[in-house]
Amino acid sequence: MSGHSKWSTIKRKKAVVDAKRGNLFTRLAREISVAASEGGGDIVTNFGLRLAVERAKSSNMPKDNIERAIKKGTGEDKDGAALEQIMYEGYAPSGVALMIEVVTDNRNRAVADVRHVLSRAGGNLADVGAVSWQFKRAAYFALSVSGLDSEEVFDLAVDGGADDVILGEDDIEIIAPVECFKQVSDSLESKGIKPDEAALKMRPTSVIQVPADKALQVMRVIEALEDLDDVQHVYSNLDVTDEAVLLLETA
Repeated sequence: MSGHSKWSTIKRKKAVVDAKRGNLFTRLAREISVAASEGGGDIVTNFGLRLAVERAKSSNMPKDNIERAIKKGTGEDKDGAALEQIMYEGYAPSGVALMIEVVTDNRNRAVADVRHVLSRAGGNLADVGAVSWQFKRAAYFALSVSGLDSEEVFDLAVDGGADDVILGEDDIEIIAPVECFKQVSDSLESKGIKPDEAALKMRPTSVIQVPADKALQVMRVIEALEDLDDVQHVYSNLDVTDEAVLLLETA
């Protein structure tokens, strides 16, 4: 799991670069709009919207952008096409299962782009239900170890109902049931601890391990999918090892 933690750290650093290019803000705005469309524009009663807004704020997204995205979702802002959220299922090379979360204003474009990335790498899209049974939605938190007492974070997470706390060299990852998201968040906040990432994610119920060179190939495919404009998140059941991360960093 330490390799997975390191890869998550690499991707969060990449997200900072993406934010500077505006890419991250576009994705966050879509996430906010979809949440507002599904549950209304009040962050008090709409938990999904609250989560999306908190994530946007933690990424330093301007307040005007957030408010505009909410209005687009509720229909107050009529500009732009309607967005829809889709979860595609598929396989990367070596039989690694993928769940690909998309938010798009053009379903045909989105599925074509996803299919192209997968087929070019030797993977493929799968039928609905072929992959999803291998995943479970969970609350996820990631915190930088710097300046934190790992034991305190562990105790706070457990008090909030966490199932698992992964203590890495650079990061602490907390996994909890979806219904415990607020409790864990409030538990951390009570001590002034602000996660670098807080989200609901699809977590694999079991992982598949492949040789490091094959794992690198899968990681490249996942990164290519994440670079698509319509793709919000990609989840996999790949067991990312330290060796695979080293290959990624030195490739």
